[in-house]
Amino acid sequence: MLSLDHRFDFHGQSVAWGVIGDGEPLVLIHGTPFSSQVWRRIAPALAGKWRVFYFDLLGYGESEKREGQDVSLAVQNELLAALFGYWKLKAPAVLAHDFGGATALRAYYLNELMYSQLTLVDPVALAPWGSPFVQHVRKHEAAFVSNPDYIHDAILRAYIQGAAFNPLDEKALSLYMKPWQGDIGKAAFYRQIVQMDQCYTDEVSVCYADMECPLDIIWGDEDRWIPLSQGRKLSTILNKGRISVVASAGHLVQEDRPEAIVAAMLG
Repeated sequence: MLSLDHRFDFHGQSVAWGVIGDGEPLVLIHGTPFSSQVWRRIAPALAGKWRVFYFDLLGYGESEKREGQDVSLAVQNELLAALFGYWKLKAPAVLAHDFGGATALRAYYLNELMYSQLTLVDPVALAPWGSPFVQHVRKHEAAFVSNPDYIHDAILRAYIQGAAFNPLDEKALSLYMKPWQGDIGKAAFYRQIVQMDQCYTDEVSVCYADMECPLDIIWGDEDRWIPLSQGRKLSTILNKGRISVVASAGHLVQEDRPEAIVAAMLG
């Protein structure tokens, strides 16, 4: 488990973060519906080379969750820019997954943050995205929030397992489910789904062009959430078609093949 023993105040909202290692800075950005704990088997392996910063997106993990909160992609790049300023980072390396990838791209093109290198793992970056389940929740949020806990837990379990190619063990499932359980967690889970909107990637995708920093794109060949074809399309736009395809890995490469991410980062 990664320790998130620090708190950052973002417009009156508490954001949980932690740091390990020594060296040049590296920032890890998780996606949905996960937390910074997706990096728990990766961050320690990178801490010998970098000073590794990680945090929970607003409304996720150990960060604050509350009614009426904006946890959309529109706010997460603003949070990232604020953390860069708080941590006094100028151009760190960045490793980002899923919504974390969207956040890193929005921060680069819209907030003009600079990176020494960017590694994207199955990022949400191009339309279309959003499963039929997401669309259904967006139409019927109140019905889902009012579900009994045992039904909510069954939905959570199935949804999270769907991100991985290999079966997740009970420890991993429990770790990812816990922030979304209880009255606060349940409401927060459906809140972040309701606020998923393709307009936030459409807004930045028109800006996509060659980046001024080295870019690596990693994609699980068994990703059922965002197919490899989307990864190849993104790599053509941003990276001259260069993409690293990871065999026997789904959307959650951190669980299926964590060593592939470590190897890519360490060259």
